[in-house]
Amino acid sequence: MSAVPNSSTRRDVEFDADGTTLRGWFYPAPDSTPTAAVVMAHGFSLVKEAYLDRYAERFVAAGLAVLVYDHRNFGASDGSPRQEIDPWRQIEDYRHAITYASTLPEVDPDLIGVWGTSYSGGHAIVVAASDLRVKAVVCQVPAVNGVQTGWRRTPMAQLAAAGRQFAAERIVRMRTGEVTTRPVIGGAADGPVYAADDASDYFTAVGEIAPSWRNEVTVRTGEWSRVYNASDYIEMVSPRPLLMIVADDDTTSGTDLQLSAFNRALEPKWLRIIPGGHFGPYVEQFEATSSAAAEFFAAHLHASRR
Repeated sequence: MSAVPNSSTRRDVEFDADGTTLRGWFYPAPDSTPTAAVVMAHGFSLVKEAYLDRYAERFVAAGLAVLVYDHRNFGASDGSPRQEIDPWRQIEDYRHAITYASTLPEVDPDLIGVWGTSYSGGHAIVVAASDLRVKAVVCQVPAVNGVQTGWRRTPMAQLAAAGRQFAAERIVRMRTGEVTTRPVIGGAADGPVYAADDASDYFTAVGEIAPSWRNEVTVRTGEWSRVYNASDYIEMVSPRPLLMIVADDDTTSGTDLQLSAFNRALEPKWLRIIPGGHFGPYVEQFEATSSAAAEFFAAHLHASRR
């Protein structure tokens, strides 16, 4: 693998997604001929500046082109309500990103892979299962079962209150158009999405390197996430090659839920288990996770040419 390229080789790009402009970066491969490309986006509430440039540069060093973009309603991309995550819109936007990448002269449209992490790791599974243009997929610490993780995060005694909050928010929107948000991290009294220390440490660090990240998502985001089960699609990824990267102590998305989904996936599939928790891949385990993904894409996308 060659040296990691300088990020100055990338260029800012934008593309249409059903009337909403999505923005990101395109990294051409070192080879001047049309080559394989990876389409990638970040996880829950996150923006591309939160370490995705490092992954993209590692993939470019492996001879791949890369399209990185911000989800609608986040970061540099347009869309409203701001800070709202509709998983199905994000999945459709992955397809728009694949379409855009396929029009670029540096990209071979028959050699496109998708990469996702955490929440978008689940999206990558769904996209690979449903879009025949995808030739290989990497899902890193993926959120595969919103129903089970929702039950684990919300004590049973609090479920009724959560339901009332979702219902009340919908009434306010219908009557006034106003959107209610909740913090991603914070004290227990703030009702954050993530209350664990590792999440607080990670998102606090993200705020220092990604100024466009905001510590909030809409209340409706949580309602949608509780019924989003990406693993329902995992058997349909085959025969496209799948690499799943799992942390052995992931208490956010659930190591057991990820391994259960992987066991249901059909061949060809590969599993890479790394030490640590859900937020470890981006810093402590960056070398392991980025190298595994780069080598996988280089091998399987280039193999698709033959």
